Amino acid sequence: MSAPLGIVGAGAWGTALANAAAAAGCDVVLWTRDPDHARAMRETRENARFLPGVALPDAVRPTSALPDLSACDAALLVVPAQAVREVTTALPLVLAPEAPLVICAKGIERATSFFLSDVVADLRPGSPVAALSGPSFAHDVARGLPTAVTLAAPQEGLAARLAARLSGKALRVYHSRDLRGVEIGGSAKNVLAIACGAAIGRGLGESAKAALTARGFAELMRFARAYGGRSETLMGLSGLGDVVLTCGSGQSRNFAFGERLGRGLSVEEAAGGKLVEGAFTAEALVAMAHARGVEMPVAEAVAALVAGRASLAETMDTLMSRPLKAED
Repeated sequence: MSAPLGIVGAGAWGTALANAAAAAGCDVVLWTRDPDHARAMRETRENARFLPGVALPDAVRPTSALPDLSACDAALLVVPAQAVREVTTALPLVLAPEAPLVICAKGIERATSFFLSDVVADLRPGSPVAALSGPSFAHDVARGLPTAVTLAAPQEGLAARLAARLSGKALRVYHSRDLRGVEIGGSAKNVLAIACGAAIGRGLGESAKAALTARGFAELMRFARAYGGRSETLMGLSGLGDVVLTCGSGQSRNFAFGERLGRGLSVEEAAGGKLVEGAFTAEALVAMAHARGVEMPVAEAVAALVAGRASLAETMDTLMSRPLKAED
């Protein structure tokens, strides 16, 4: 009998991945830090707090006891990007060193401008690390709707094994060795989605949104090349695929946040008490771009808007009146 798979984080995305892993034949340990949350999920077989109306399969075992993860031979880290360091610090106490940790957050650590795989590698030196990213909404995955994502690890065999383990009839997981490219696509597209949402909220129309999406994707590609990501990765699921989904749907938390900013709401009002990864990532992304001499006007505009250094009118004017030059 194979060891269970750990899911560290029982928000909507963690629960959706737990359901998908169970559908693929895995026994799953679903960890949340909140004992009341774990108890409620065990009793009702539903994550009513984050994913109401979706039943938890019998193969998913909710728990708030971190040592329950010690039986797992791999774990998905499904916590917000800015919480990755805190949660990972506790994992070496319960997770075997040889157990791969798959990062499922999409962001950059704001305090250090570190990629999340570097944060994990720093805290679990020598242990395998991977990343899962791609165009996916938690509700779609949880309900078994067709979805395709990418799992990347530097070791091709490890990436292929983990991808095969998570793949089922509905969730198709492709594998890659380009860990950096997959991380960058997932992180940068959230910032781009805020800009696209703001354009719609401002009433600039679908044509302006399409222009921002295209130019923003071009700067995402430049950033990826500067940090060792492969262009072909960014043209795939974890790059272009995720950009298309996140920049074009009101279901995207980042797009919806931007759209509310565009309608004149404050940053706090636009967030509505919910986590918006792109708002945290923007400043770090811009700092990293500057460090490598990469021009990222869309990301810079979003960072200035979220930080209050520029008004919405100034931000949109800046983006839509960039100097004309050859498109590259």
